[in-house]
Amino acid sequence: MASQTQGIQQLLAAEKRAAEKVSEARKRKAKRLKQAKEEAQDEVEKYRQERERQFKEFEAKHMGTREGVAAKIDAETKVKIEEMNIMVQQKQELVIKDILNLVYDIKPELHVNYRLN
Repeated sequence: MASQTQGIQQLLAAEKRAAEKVSEARKRKAKRLKQAKEEAQDEVEKYRQERERQFKEFEAKHMGTREGVAAKIDAETKVKIEEMNIMVQQKQELVIKDILNLVYDIKPELHVNYRLN
């Protein structure tokens, strides 16, 4: 009977050691997964930064800087305003003359809704 209890004790001890090893293996696996996730996040962040840098280079190369674009827009706006001012100067007399002709040339008529009783 003593040998049976000793055998059971050995089995229980072996089972306990096996459970500890399984637990340690699970902990190592969780640690490796966490580490892999962190490394993947770092890699993604580095890739994102690199792509953003490339985009900014592309943008600066093809569109210029924001200040350059703003200066270009300002210059184009000034040119268009100057063109409009020239057109106003050229057409001003003609438009005033046409408006005055319309004001002075009054043709009295009865309104279409007026009814004679």
